[in-house]
Amino acid sequence: MSDIEDIYDDLEADVSLDAFREAVAEKVEQMGGLADEETAAMLVAHELGETEVNGVADVEPGMEEAKFLAKVVSIGEVRTFEREGEDAEGRVVNVEVADETGALRAAFWDEHAAAAVEELEVGQVLRIAGRPKEGFTGVEVSVNDVEIDEDAEIDVQITDTHTVESLSLGLSNVNLVGLVLDTGTVRTFDRDDGSEGRVANLTLGDSTGRIRVTLWDEQADRAEELSSGVTVEVVDGYVRERDGALELHVGSRGAVEEVDESVEYVPESTPIESVEIDQIVDLTGVVRSADPIRTFDRDDGSEGQVRNIRLQDATGDIRVALWGEKADVDVGPGDEVALADVEIQDGWQDDLEASAGWRSTITVLDASPTGSGGAEADDDAVGLSAFADGAAGSGDEGASDEGSAAAGGDTGASTSADPADDEGEELEFTGVVVQAGDPVVLDDGETTMSVETSADVGLGEEVTARGVVRDGRLVANDVF
Repeated sequence: MSDIEDIYDDLEADVSLDAFREAVAEKVEQMGGLADEETAAMLVAHELGETEVNGVADVEPGMEEAKFLAKVVSIGEVRTFEREGEDAEGRVVNVEVADETGALRAAFWDEHAAAAVEELEVGQVLRIAGRPKEGFTGVEVSVNDVEIDEDAEIDVQITDTHTVESLSLGLSNVNLVGLVLDTGTVRTFDRDDGSEGRVANLTLGDSTGRIRVTLWDEQADRAEELSSGVTVEVVDGYVRERDGALELHVGSRGAVEEVDESVEYVPESTPIESVEIDQIVDLTGVVRSADPIRTFDRDDGSEGQVRNIRLQDATGDIRVALWGEKADVDVGPGDEVALADVEIQDGWQDDLEASAGWRSTITVLDASPTGSGGAEADDDAVGLSAFADGAAGSGDEGASDEGSAAAGGDTGASTSADPADDEGEELEFTGVVVQAGDPVVLDDGETTMSVETSADVGLGEEVTARGVVRDGRLVANDVF
């Protein structure tokens, strides 16, 4: 076996031996006799190894050339254009290709454009070589060479309408039907060319998951025109990535239209008792209490706002800080809600807290009625609605700064006991002051108690109140 064949056998790039020998001969000629065949073979092998990628997701702008396998997902129409300083008319066809790692747009120019329309079919696997660049919808590859590989197999779904689960980075021409889970407001920004841009977000869900949708310019108004709970179809969207998560973008060529279809979205959630600090989790439960919105000044002089709620599921409860626009969401005691992408933080009194920021989603769920005539509802419905009847009113007047839910609490009802059960009886209750005022509210971690007292107590102080329960309040004779 020759040295060239030895080097070829160690080569991971997908190229035939004849093609490799030809490239080695060209390299020897190019080097002008400064390299023998073995050296030239090593140089060619190195070049081939640099351009061959493991999948579409590894194709990046700035590469001199990338070689990869991908399946044809869609074939566009031939577009013509005038080249500056030339009489000849240019032609281009955009072909959407994908593999299991992602998708991108391959641009076929001039003679390749005609061949793409005449010879390519959706579902074919192509062996592509081309120069990657950053395009309007993500990475695009200007094709230098392409051939059909009839033996290769790529497991990519070919569909006109996608599900959330089927989306992958780089896909364009995406149609998706989903349930509106959350909407935002329109924001403006200045582009590099001095023009003003507009952007807004909404969140869609289907039976396979949920995704954040970014609406640009004239499409941005749809976020304020739509409401949670309606079904919409995104037409001609494209998939991008932000902070490690996929997003579906809709620009001037796309649309978001309300449709008369039924879409099932079942939120997955983490039990409150099992959350840990620094996790990003989804929570589902009943709002036990909701505080008023509080405003604060940021370091840059702008004004922010936050609202604290306490959420309870079958395993426990947790305080949740709703920041910015999330504070305006209309939720109150007894509402069943799903919170997506909330961050678990170290909160007040060393308790864990959840923070719902710009990436989070808040969805008010329809109440699931229990069965009639002795029939039982499903476990999830019973597990949530069991807490709705005892939900409390709004709570403390404590302040809160962005980044921590800080002080704030529940008033009125108890999570494990009803004060009315002890009406007229003498009671001693120990807890932390979560509201200082009239009434004072104590929280022992499981139960809240409204206390009627003139004693001077401070937020965060642990006290014991002893007295008689009347009208749902502990009328304290002694506070210590």
